[in-house]
Amino acid sequence: MGGKRMDEARGDDGHADENAARDGANTADVPDPDAKTKPAPDPAPASTPTPPTPPASPSRPRKRRILRLLAAILALLLLPLLTAETALRINYTGDPAPGTRTRHRDALWLGHAWVDGRKTDGDVRALARRLRETGIRDLYVHSGPLEHDGTLPPSAYKKARWFTAAVHRELPGVRVQAWLGDVLATETPDGLRLERAATRTAILASTRAVLDAGFQGAHFDLEPLHSGDRNYLALLDDLRDLTHARGAVLSVAAHQIDPLPAFHSFWGTTTGHPKWWSQAFFGQVARRVDQIAVMSYDTMQPSQSLYGGYVAQQTSLALEVTPKGTDLLMGLPFYHENRFGHWAHAETVPAAVRGVRLGLSRTDAGRARFGVALYVDFAATEADWRAYRDGWAATPPAAS
Repeated sequence: MGGKRMDEARGDDGHADENAARDGANTADVPDPDAKTKPAPDPAPASTPTPPTPPASPSRPRKRRILRLLAAILALLLLPLLTAETALRINYTGDPAPGTRTRHRDALWLGHAWVDGRKTDGDVRALARRLRETGIRDLYVHSGPLEHDGTLPPSAYKKARWFTAAVHRELPGVRVQAWLGDVLATETPDGLRLERAATRTAILASTRAVLDAGFQGAHFDLEPLHSGDRNYLALLDDLRDLTHARGAVLSVAAHQIDPLPAFHSFWGTTTGHPKWWSQAFFGQVARRVDQIAVMSYDTMQPSQSLYGGYVAQQTSLALEVTPKGTDLLMGLPFYHENRFGHWAHAETVPAAVRGVRLGLSRTDAGRARFGVALYVDFAATEADWRAYRDGWAATPPAAS
């Protein structure tokens, strides 16, 4: 408070406090007749105690620890994946070596219509026009499937002799093989069981029958076939003896090779479907057959560059363990589907052809027994055929 107001409170003569004290002493006990009786003030309420702050829930720190652990696990899982995808993208860079084109050992998978009576001589002539001036040497025509016990009804390939004769007339030098297969009982209760000796014996009898019908070879596609299957290797040993004794060809469709070491084991444990073969098992299969065709599609890759880099990697891995005396063929996706594991916009023929050439260039550019296999005739487009011819089958112009 300021000095001026202090002065006003004291009075001009400086005795205001003293007079006030005296007046108060004289009137303190005299009741004021005009004063109203004031009610007694309410007693001060008792203070309500503040409840204690509850301790932090013990579950909160635990949840935080769990979330941090899950984040760390996710990072550990994603890091190898991101590293692998980056490596595939890099694998797709560069230029293929000169001369990495067809060796005239290519193959084409054909649908069942060619041997069940739906096709005509005119269809064979059109097929011949399509295949001339390409590198196609083998036709795998679907002649099954095998029954779960390994048998094969003759009605499944009733027009085989007509078809093989027509192909030999229109395309001399092109071989026709019976494409046989079935679902294996490796991941479901139903299917063909290679562990049964009777089943393997029946498969041998079915193979004799298709060779008797005019086929020049037998091509087997048994899926899902797990890496390391000794019964499959035993079957191949017997089939090789049979086909070679008849002067015929033994070929197989092969699963892809582990893109990372032991990846089939990890994938099998987490999904129940191993999908890949170890590189060692791939080599064991390749040593038992005349041709091995890698099903290098359905790869789960989301872009052409990653898919092409994946095919380049698969080509190199397969070349490293395939004997020089075995034809190695890399599959090209002549079909267009969108589902889990396959994106049509990514798995294209141009990307696959470039990947094949890059893998061949880096691993064994001069290999003679090498080619590509086209899957499948009834789903192919003109763009697919053009990409195959331009990227792989056509003879490049001579350098000026």
